[in-house]
Amino acid sequence: MTHNALIDRDRLWADIMALGAITDPARPYTRRSFSALFLEGREWLEQRFRDAGLSTHIDAAGNLVGRREGLDPNAGSIVIGSHSDSVPSGGRFDGMAGVIAGLEIARDLRDHRIELNHSLEVIDFLAEEPSEFGVSCVGSRGITGMLSPVHLALRNKRDEPLDMALIRMGGDPARLEDAVRNDIVAAFELHIEQGPVLEGNELDVGIVTSIVGITRIEVTFQGTAGHAGTTPMTLRRDPLIAAARLIGWIRDTAEAFAMRGQGHFVATTGIVEVLPNASNVIPKTARIVIDARSENRGLMEEFCRKLDTESGEAAEAANVDRVGLNRLSDSMPAGCDPALRGLLHDSAEALGLSCVEMASGAGHDMAFMSLVAPAAMIFIPCKGGRSHTPEEWASADAVAAGTEVVLNAILRLDGKQI
Repeated sequence: MTHNALIDRDRLWADIMALGAITDPARPYTRRSFSALFLEGREWLEQRFRDAGLSTHIDAAGNLVGRREGLDPNAGSIVIGSHSDSVPSGGRFDGMAGVIAGLEIARDLRDHRIELNHSLEVIDFLAEEPSEFGVSCVGSRGITGMLSPVHLALRNKRDEPLDMALIRMGGDPARLEDAVRNDIVAAFELHIEQGPVLEGNELDVGIVTSIVGITRIEVTFQGTAGHAGTTPMTLRRDPLIAAARLIGWIRDTAEAFAMRGQGHFVATTGIVEVLPNASNVIPKTARIVIDARSENRGLMEEFCRKLDTESGEAAEAANVDRVGLNRLSDSMPAGCDPALRGLLHDSAEALGLSCVEMASGAGHDMAFMSLVAPAAMIFIPCKGGRSHTPEEWASADAVAAGTEVVLNAILRLDGKQI
C-alpha cells in the first residue's frame, strides 16, 4: 500500500471514530436519520466543515453542504458525498467514512494551499438508509427532483409526515425545486465495499461500474385454516407450501441468473409471514417479500415475469389462491461515469494501489446523483466483508488510501499537475 502524499491519515481516522461515538450507547453504532442523535452528529459535522474553511448550509432537501469556492465561477462544482445516518446497530464506516473523506480532502487542499478552478462541495446526504418513513436516499432524491409529494406524505409510527420531519432537519419542502442541481460536473463517493471481494483478493480499491436497481415484490397466498391434527393431508389447502416452493425457486433462479455472466444478480426472501402462526393450526395465509437486485434491467424484468408464472403454478400445486403479487418498490440500475472511472483508475495506478472494477450490490446516493451529474464510486476493503453490524471495520490505511485516490482524481479533473 502506498504512503499517502497529501492525506492526513491520523486526522481522518480520528474524525471517523469521533463521529461514530455519537451513538445510542445501548445500541452501538446507531444514529438514525431524523433523530436527536442524528442532529447532534450533524451539528458536529457542520462545525468540522467550518473549521476546514467551508461555508455551510442545509439545502431544501435537508442535505448538509460544505462549500469551497473555486477560482472560476463558471466551472461548476465537484461534489464529494455520502451519509452520516446508520441502520440500527450498524457500524462506524458505512456512509460516515465517505463524508469524513470529503472533509479531509477539503482540509488537505487548504493545508497545501491548492486552489481548484471548480468549486468543491462536501455533502452529507439526508437519510440514505431506509428511514422510519419507509423511503431511502431522501436527500439525493431531493437534489435530483425525485422526492415526490407521495414521499412527502409518508408518515412514521408517530404519525408525523415526512414533509414536517424535513423541516425539523432544516429543509424546506415548499422549496424543493431549489435543491435540484444542474451545476455539478462530477460527484464522487468513497464507501466500504460491504462485501468480501477486495479483502479476499488482497486488493486496495474497487472502482464501481454500476449500482444495482432494487425491486421488492410481495407475494401473498391464501388457503384454508384448519386443525393440524385432524385435517387429512390430502384435504389441506396450506398456503405455506406454495410459499416454501416459491422461496426455493427464488434461490435457484437467482443462482442461475448470476451464473449467466450478464451482470450482478441476487435475490433474497427476507420476510415470511404466516397467519395465524400457531403450531397446531394449518396456516390461512402466507406472505413473502422478495428483494431482487441487478445491474441489468433486462435480467430483472425476466425474473419478475418468471416469478409471476412460478407463483401461480406454486399456488395451483398447493390447491391455494395467489391473492397478491405487488411490486412494493422498483428502482433502476445506474451506471457510473466512464470518464470518472478512468480518472479513479489512473489515480490508483499512479499511487501504486491495486484495483478492480466491480458492480455495487447495495444502493447508494450516487445512483440518484447520476441522474443530474457524472457520478463515480470507489470501494475500500472492509473486514470479513461485514457491514450493517457493530463489527463493521475498515483499516485506517485503507480509508486513507481510498481518500487519496479520490483527491488525486479531483486534481486530475481540475487540470492540476500530479
